[in-house]
Amino acid sequence: MSAAPPAEDLFSHLLAACDDDWAAYVRHPFVRALADGSLPQACFRRYLVQDYLFLVHFARAYGLAAFKAETLGDIRAAAAGLTAIVDRELDLHVAYCEGWGMGADQLGAAEEADATVAYTRFVLEKGLSGDLLDLQVALAPCVVGYGEIGRALADDPATLRNENPYESWIEMYGGADYQAVADAHVDRMSEIFARRGGPARLSGLVATFRQATRLERAFWDMAFATAAAPLA
Repeated sequence: MSAAPPAEDLFSHLLAACDDDWAAYVRHPFVRALADGSLPQACFRRYLVQDYLFLVHFARAYGLAAFKAETLGDIRAAAAGLTAIVDRELDLHVAYCEGWGMGADQLGAAEEADATVAYTRFVLEKGLSGDLLDLQVALAPCVVGYGEIGRALADDPATLRNENPYESWIEMYGGADYQAVADAHVDRMSEIFARRGGPARLSGLVATFRQATRLERAFWDMAFATAAAPLA
């Protein structure tokens, strides 16, 4: 059995163990098409609808994180995440979708795609059956992955900036505010790993991270492959 990495290196360990799956996710054709503006807008609208439903379940995940908390600090961190989604991110997402011709009623009435069900329920199941560390690792491909994607697109001189319909999305996830969210999640995992980690945990955490990463890639697949499909 390999030795546990230092607590601050947990996320690096997960990435190294799942590098092929991670690359397939963060460099997905959907992401590359955002960068050059070539993504069909029907695909992006499909993504936006499903991402709204995704956020609703992620709010539930942060509520579960509070239940799984062991310290007051854990509860406060979970409450902050829940408040951010419910009181800010969902409203911002709806406002953003209105710019793409979709209102709150349409978003709320949409049917979840199989890929949306798969990842969100996986996250919740990991949180229910495991502890707070399992839940945080299951959330990481979304929370941290979007930060890496946004930063990479924002920093790449090849990314189309003028007349790219997805420039505001790139700016949002590549900007300092979201980068701070992603960094905080990495730090939070390290903190919890220091309390609840050890060599015996690593194989299970890697398996969770790998599966969650694959499910995030499937979410891109769903949106990228459905240009002609209904939005719901």
